Amino acid sequence: MRRVTGHQHFGDYSGIPFDRVVLAHDERHLRRKVLTLQQGEQILVDLPEAVLFGHGDVLVLEDGSLAEIIAAEEMLYEILPRNRQHLTELAWHLGNRHLPAQFDEVRILIRKDHVIKAMLEGLGAKVSEITAPFQPLRGAYHSGHSHDHQSHGSHHHHD
Repeated sequence: MRRVTGHQHFGDYSGIPFDRVVLAHDERHLRRKVLTLQQGEQILVDLPEAVLFGHGDVLVLEDGSLAEIIAAEEMLYEILPRNRQHLTELAWHLGNRHLPAQFDEVRILIRKDHVIKAMLEGLGAKVSEITAPFQPLRGAYHSGHSHDHQSHGSHHHHD
């Protein structure tokens, strides 16, 4: 089995990937794992530390060949605000709960969560189910190291 010993982020590599692997958001945080590429080959990801990969990033195999990472289609909520100010307010509420979220100028995408859906609708947002690749913003604390993001003991919040 060929080994992955490095990686490059989208736009930072040259060359053409020989194959690709489709991974959901929570599967794209990798350090050591066997992955099956679209054409069936299995490769071993063996990196010195965990890396959160995005759509279009590449895994670099020990022979220098590249395998591209593709963001899988996932069941998500599309959140549509009344206006830009409302978008900012909704983003604040989601950020306050440390939820992974993908933003653009007119909408927010999050993973399906009926409790959060009810909260957002209560705040006046239109929330609908969609299927799309999920590419949430990397958090301010993200450094490439693996962290248990549910444990808040190591983070000091100053309000």
